[in-house]
Parts: sequence; C-alpha cells; structure tokens
Amino acid sequence: MQETIRALSSLRILRPQVLTARARKLKVMLESPFVHLYTRDIEAGIRFYRDLLGFKETFRTPTEGTPTHIELTLRGFGLGLGTVEAAKRVHGVDASPGSPAMSLVIWTEDVDKAYEQMKSAGTPVVQPPHNVGKHNRNALLRDPDGNLVEIVARVA
Repeated sequence: MQETIRALSSLRILRPQVLTARARKLKVMLESPFVHLYTRDIEAGIRFYRDLLGFKETFRTPTEGTPTHIELTLRGFGLGLGTVEAAKRVHGVDASPGSPAMSLVIWTEDVDKAYEQMKSAGTPVVQPPHNVGKHNRNALLRDPDGNLVEIVARVA
C-alpha cells in the first residue's frame, strides 16, 4: 500500500518537470485529476457550485434534461458532480454522500496498465477496468482511507 501512495504522490500532477525515479518506473503517466462528488440532488449541486460559487460548467451528460454527471472548473480546479443513481448504474458502486461522497478521478492513456500496476502494489480493487458508454474505460480502486480512486482513459 505504501508503494502505491509513493507512486501516485510522485507523479507529474502539479509539477510535471519534477519526476522521481519511482514515477519514471511507473510507465503509465497519470494526469488531469479532479474531485468527483456524488449527490442525491444534482440540480441543487449545480445551483450551489455553478450559480452560487461561480464554477464554470464544462461538460454535462446527458446534454438535455436533468444531467447524471457534470464537470465544472474554477481557476483551474476541476470538480465533477454525479448522481448516486449513475454511480450504481454505471460502476456498480453504492455512492451515498458521505460513504463515499467523492472519488479522485485521474486520467491516463492506458487504464488496464495503470490498474495492473496499482493492483500489483496492493491497492484494493473495487471494479476492474470496464468500458463506460462509448468513449471511456474506467477502473475503480480505493486509497488507504477507503476513498474511491477512478482511473479513466478515452477509447475510440
């Protein structure tokens, strides 16, 4: 578990020019993390984060009607909101706010390779790599505190 923590903490998340030897050994580059919060009322979340706090909406699905997932940014910080129903339907995860209320999402070029490296280091697996919709491949794991970590890649 400590190896996983060291591997993830040494990646080029905030300072790409500084890669440790451990990060160079991890042959899959992880990038573009954002916090993803699960909610029972996504419209209330949109009103709070977008309308009240000033986050800019950058993505939503579906594009018409009530979304099941949106992404927002504020000064470079990314925040996702997803419904607990979508978490169950798409990932098979019971994502009640507070347990878990969030997942750390990290994009990569190769979900399967990143998953195998994290699993080999002892990271607890929630769900192995799986295709989500038409464009993403995801894997869900847990950090040492039990928080969800979602590794995602675009697929053709």
